Amino acid sequence: MVLVTGAAGYIGSHCIKALLARGYEVVAFDNLSRGHRDAVTTDCFFLGDLLDRVALRRVFEAFPIDSVVHLAGLICVGESMDEPMLYYRNNVVGTINLLSEMLERGVTRLVFSSSAAVYGDPTEIPMRESHPKSPTSVYGRTKLIAEQVMEDLARCQKLRYTALRYFNAAGCDVDGQLGEQHAPETHLIPIILAAAQHPDRAVTVFGTDYPTPDGTCIRDYVHVDDLARAHVAALQLLADGHAGGAYNLGLMQGFSVREVVDVCGRVAGRSISVVEGPRRAGDPPVLVADSTRARAELHWRPQVTWLEEIVRSAWEWSQLHNPQ
Repeated sequence: MVLVTGAAGYIGSHCIKALLARGYEVVAFDNLSRGHRDAVTTDCFFLGDLLDRVALRRVFEAFPIDSVVHLAGLICVGESMDEPMLYYRNNVVGTINLLSEMLERGVTRLVFSSSAAVYGDPTEIPMRESHPKSPTSVYGRTKLIAEQVMEDLARCQKLRYTALRYFNAAGCDVDGQLGEQHAPETHLIPIILAAAQHPDRAVTVFGTDYPTPDGTCIRDYVHVDDLARAHVAALQLLADGHAGGAYNLGLMQGFSVREVVDVCGRVAGRSISVVEGPRRAGDPPVLVADSTRARAELHWRPQVTWLEEIVRSAWEWSQLHNPQ
């Protein structure tokens, strides 16, 4: 049985659906501070927090867990800079609690939701897993520390882990069942689509003087369903005896903020108001993944490969669940 932490979140809920489709038994674990109970598609749901060792002990006692997919992390870069201790407690202490309970129970297989934020400012494009790690945010640092703890436990104990370093997760379940619901919303595509639904809103483009073709930041977007499939592939690889490691997940293609706005406008069939703002501290001009290793070792191939497909899945879900 697979324990999924952060199960009621955006990526967690999509991962559970993918795991169930592949025949895995899943127990969901979430404190619902930011997730949504109705997004969890397994009947086995456990309300709990990783900072509560008693709750963790209870879930491991109640279910025959043999592997863990760990997605219970706070993800907002700006918030991490304003409230660093919140991020260290949740993302680092919570992870250590989980790892401690796992190893005490003899559970040694872990798939970890990491981030391209562990790299910091790029020194090469596209970015490989060997890229220097120098996070520019507290969020990125907490993900890197968690990875380092896992690396030490793999070396000194019997942990086998895979860290999946996402670039920009985007889109919604292509079946329309699951979507993206952050409060507040910080991801670019849903922010733009909300502006398409509400003509009184405008999208702020932070920085228009970057050394890119149109002056705006370029990012690599990867569909959430493809991320979910990567978690399933990583879990299977560990079950087959592979040692694990770190993998970048992205399309290996970048799109500028203006390009994303244009595609959202075309998909929605509406004009979108844009205002120009100053650069945000810590925003590098270009972030694009080199996902060669994931494709070779996880046998992972993104199935949603066009930005318009990614946006359309998000737009269709928002029309169903957040109509005007």
